[in-house]
Amino acid sequence: MISDRVKGSRVIRTALPAEAETIAALHQRARSTYYPDGLPDDGIDWVAAWRGAVERPDGQVLCVVEGGVITGMASFRAPDNGPADTVKLFQFHVDPDHWRSGIGTSLHAACVEQWRADGKRAAVLDVHVDNRRAQAFYARQGWIPDPENPPAEGDHHLFLRFFVPGE
Repeated sequence: MISDRVKGSRVIRTALPAEAETIAALHQRARSTYYPDGLPDDGIDWVAAWRGAVERPDGQVLCVVEGGVITGMASFRAPDNGPADTVKLFQFHVDPDHWRSGIGTSLHAACVEQWRADGKRAAVLDVHVDNRRAQAFYARQGWIPDPENPPAEGDHHLFLRFFVPGE
């Protein structure tokens, strides 16, 4: 892991298992913004899921902390049955109260820095079709539609790919 990244009062660091409840609450607030009919009850215990993500030895959860408050987070690891030089960005969220403040850009840059340090050449993700804000953000960061995974009829997600730049 690359050491904590500090930009002014903003610190980007590895999340702690004790922060799972806070991260799950931020996740819920962010997800609820792109479900026009309200956040569906998916039956997932998100606190347990986030604790598991933080504790996974083969993954990483980065969080953005400003003034002692977590304002963003990203979760990534190797995709199941994927190439060794590829990482999957499973979750990437910024607290809606902090949108357009540079948190997402800083967090994305920290992810790319980590992926490069880990020898990853590409990253993949899927984004909800109704989440236009996230799609625009990812496009600004250099993500493109994944040519290896085009959407099928009725998909609720778009699949994107990012090529990790070299040194």
